[in-house]
Amino acid sequence: MTDVPRRRPRIALACALLLAGLAAGPAAAADDNAADAALRAIYDAEWAWRREQADDEDPNADVQPDRLPRVDAATQQRRLAYWTTVLERLDAIDVAALSAEERINARIFRTLVEAQANDIRFRTYEAPFTANNFFWASIVPRAGITDAAGYRRQIARMRDVPRYFDEQIANMRAGLDRGFSLPKVVLDGRDATVVPFTVAGEDNPLYAPFRRMPAQIPEAEQRQLRAEAMAAIGDAAVPAYRTLLAFLREEYVPRARTTLGASELPDGAAYYQAMLRKFTTLDMTPAQIHQVGLDEMARIRGEMDAIIRQVGFRGSFAQFLEFLRTDPQFYATTPDELLGRASLVVMRANGQLRHVIGTLPRYRHGLVAIPAEIAATNTGGRGGLQNCMFNTYNLPARPLYTLPALALHECTPGHSFQFALALEAPARPPFRQQAKFSGYIEGWGLYTEWLGVQMGIYQTPYEDFGRLTYEAWRAARLVIDTGIHAFGWSRERAIAYLRDNTALAEHEIVTEVDRYIGQPGQAAAYKLGELQIRRHRAEAEAALGPRFDQRAFHDALLAIGPVPLPVLEESMKRFIEDQRVAPAR
Repeated sequence: MTDVPRRRPRIALACALLLAGLAAGPAAAADDNAADAALRAIYDAEWAWRREQADDEDPNADVQPDRLPRVDAATQQRRLAYWTTVLERLDAIDVAALSAEERINARIFRTLVEAQANDIRFRTYEAPFTANNFFWASIVPRAGITDAAGYRRQIARMRDVPRYFDEQIANMRAGLDRGFSLPKVVLDGRDATVVPFTVAGEDNPLYAPFRRMPAQIPEAEQRQLRAEAMAAIGDAAVPAYRTLLAFLREEYVPRARTTLGASELPDGAAYYQAMLRKFTTLDMTPAQIHQVGLDEMARIRGEMDAIIRQVGFRGSFAQFLEFLRTDPQFYATTPDELLGRASLVVMRANGQLRHVIGTLPRYRHGLVAIPAEIAATNTGGRGGLQNCMFNTYNLPARPLYTLPALALHECTPGHSFQFALALEAPARPPFRQQAKFSGYIEGWGLYTEWLGVQMGIYQTPYEDFGRLTYEAWRAARLVIDTGIHAFGWSRERAIAYLRDNTALAEHEIVTEVDRYIGQPGQAAAYKLGELQIRRHRAEAEAALGPRFDQRAFHDALLAIGPVPLPVLEESMKRFIEDQRVAPAR
């Protein structure tokens, strides 16, 4: 995660930059490379326009806008028109004339804009939340606030909640009218995540950033900011949250669709293919992805069976899974015990980093519990720049044997490490610094779980089985996501498939399947990204032999930052060739 620019140019300036860059054309570029200059004019103007749109709604961002984004249908269509023009102008760029770095920028930028345009074409904004990600919870900044100006921006955002929620509700009503909503079956209990925000006073989650403010803000100013926050929460936010809660309970849930898969939505097959392309950045059909998942499940099952034999368990695979799910030795009894075990894994990983990665970031993350107001429907863990988070809700659903793999993935050397490294990355266009390609980011996270074997992280066969459970979980996603959204699978069949093939707890199995139902395509990115990274490593090892250095390989992989998987493919091929012809040291 990287810093968000602190100044957002006015929209008039953004349009002027775009028009000037496009109208002037390559001949007006002062740079020696006219194609590079023309491309920069397009993506710089688009970034300035995006800032003006307050389109960087990200609870992890270090600097938040002073308002919430406009999400009404008319604004969405204006965005589509803008991005359509941007794509047309990109078509006019001579890609062959671009420098190597700008050629990468062009491919990344096009992939991002195409995905954003497709989201609006399919009107995904009419279903603005998923089974475990809620726009009403993202208003609380996770990255913290560092100065008085930041607190004033947050107060302004809370004052903007009524307008923002009204637009979201209008969009959801439009979605209901055309049969585009979350399936009713995954909505159970989601309204409960709104309830804490409907209570006025200091217990409201919106007040959390104001409880403990930086010491450099004078005490008198702190008191004033707290008073303004309480007024904004009570006068603006709480009534809006109560209106939203009533809408969800009285209108949205009763009218939500009873179908399940994306294929059953308006223009469903095309919509699902677009979502697969958006999240994986690959041109694979649902059938191809489904088969990859089946093949991976068969391979992983063989490794699981070997561990069962190693520990001397006498019984079936299903009985071994039941043993793991029910034996008290595998579960923490307090939140602090779980967080402590996770911290131990992170410290073990820190001790091994010098052997596996060459460039280490200076920034260090903390480790905290996932906020209580969203924990019940959330995943087991989340990476973040400031903090890596673990779910301490329902401890009997949080097995310790999967905790090492989870900590590697979410914390170090996974996502939190990745975000810290991004702070020290080479200067790149802001759109690229903010890019979040799931195939790359989540592929790296899953790859680090496998890397933990070499790092000596897994201390027992049960923890290694937990690693394989997580790998099987990601392979199962390929089967389940495509099964639900392309091949007519029921929710019950998806739950049974995950239950029969992994040692995940029942609570996590259900919440995960509901997550896949509510966000078509997203779950496919993890395994496909990890498979590609492991393939690149195997190719490098084969080509370089004894000269292969995993530290250099990982540095090259991480240095490029989040990119579409086809761009990563080309980059790692260049790395292997450069290493192959480099003089031996």
